[in-house]
Amino acid sequence: MFTCDYKKLTLYLSEFKDIAPMKMPEYGEFCLLELKDGRLTGGTWYPDDYENKKSTRGDFSRGTGDEIKVDEVSKWHSLHAYNIAENLDNESLENLLFGDKGEGIHTVAISGFKSFADGDFPQSEQYCLVILNDGGLGAGRWNKFAEDDGQFVYASAMSSYSMEKVWAWTPLSNDDIFEDEMEEELERRKEEELNKNPQTDPVKFKYGIDIDVYYEKALEKLRGKYYWATINKMKKVKPWEIVPLHGWYVFGKDQGTFMGRRYIEEWKDGSTADEFIDFLCEYTDDAVKKSNPEEKFKLGFDIAVYLEKAFKNVKKNYHWLNKRMLKKGDQYAIEQVNGDWEFTIKYVGYAEYRVYDCSSAENFIKNVERDYESLAIRENPVVETYEVPFGHKDLNGWNLERYDVYKMKSGDYKVNVQAGDRVTGGNREFFITPDCFKAETYDEFLDHYLEIVPGHSFGLTKKDLIKDAKLKKFFGY
Repeated sequence: MFTCDYKKLTLYLSEFKDIAPMKMPEYGEFCLLELKDGRLTGGTWYPDDYENKKSTRGDFSRGTGDEIKVDEVSKWHSLHAYNIAENLDNESLENLLFGDKGEGIHTVAISGFKSFADGDFPQSEQYCLVILNDGGLGAGRWNKFAEDDGQFVYASAMSSYSMEKVWAWTPLSNDDIFEDEMEEELERRKEEELNKNPQTDPVKFKYGIDIDVYYEKALEKLRGKYYWATINKMKKVKPWEIVPLHGWYVFGKDQGTFMGRRYIEEWKDGSTADEFIDFLCEYTDDAVKKSNPEEKFKLGFDIAVYLEKAFKNVKKNYHWLNKRMLKKGDQYAIEQVNGDWEFTIKYVGYAEYRVYDCSSAENFIKNVERDYESLAIRENPVVETYEVPFGHKDLNGWNLERYDVYKMKSGDYKVNVQAGDRVTGGNREFFITPDCFKAETYDEFLDHYLEIVPGHSFGLTKKDLIKDAKLKKFFGY
């Protein structure tokens, strides 16, 4: 890489400009910012009116939901203006000046550079200046994945510099986001210390701190209503645990981990062990009720019976589907898991079957039907495409981007609709069932077609479609 010693390197930046008409950055230009309180940060300039060169109204974006109001900024310095790759190939380089430096000239010195190669990493949410491997300058907020992994986020939609793109980095000034993170980190450490030796409420935990004891006592009560009840069925709804929280054992439900911190929902509906057991009965009642084996396996324990029924139902519309195709998709079985009979599934590419939780035979068959329908579409290649033209179409904040109709090898049709905004997007695919084509007129056909691809949801209404002669011909009318 570069031969200069980043540990000794100081960048002197003096080409700062004031916030003033005709002196603002270009739209989308990334800048180093000096705030009115003297702190340093960075951001991409987004003026409120990008056509008005005299306007000083707008924001400097540092990421999604993270911006600096222009009123907070004193001066700015472009980070797009320089590439210092050649300078960094100088072993004796220690000082690098941008612009003039002297008496009366505003200059900021930046030093203290570190490198991932040395095992140094910023703190979570710390905003840093970075020197990229191509010699460019940038800045970003450290988005920590793990102790030794992360990225520098510098714009919305998680635009970022990966570790592989950064040669050296140094922290800029602390800000509210970073200080909040430091406060949360302090709280996390306090919590860890408290939870090393948690206390136990003898009334709430009179049956001990093994959660299965409480589930077993709740199970005894539930079996009065549902003879088929088991702990396994009870735990199909997110299970409760006994965990340390704020220095005490509590009944808690794991709500997942965010930014390295585990979040626990504490049970607060009572204060005694027996009240919690009654709560467990209520909490798991619906899951147990829906696990009735007489409903779930009403067609017996031969998986072929269920799959044949799903196949015949799908075959009515997806007439080209055959059982040879089914071998390419997910596979199903009925097996005993922890003592309970379960529908199981082995996803394509996986070696083992997993529980496929369905409360009834009908529900399971419908899910298999959806799988078979998707498989049938994948096995039917497209032979012709018509891209439907349209003007601007707003879909509740998203814009319609593509509306494509495909004719498949079997002679059937499908439609793919794509929409998005500046940050994200998505698409939906629809199979046009053969019943639609029983319509004698194109007008009648569109009525059936729009029940599948409704105009109010996907941008093009009957008024839009009926005047498209090429689309009419493409559908065979």
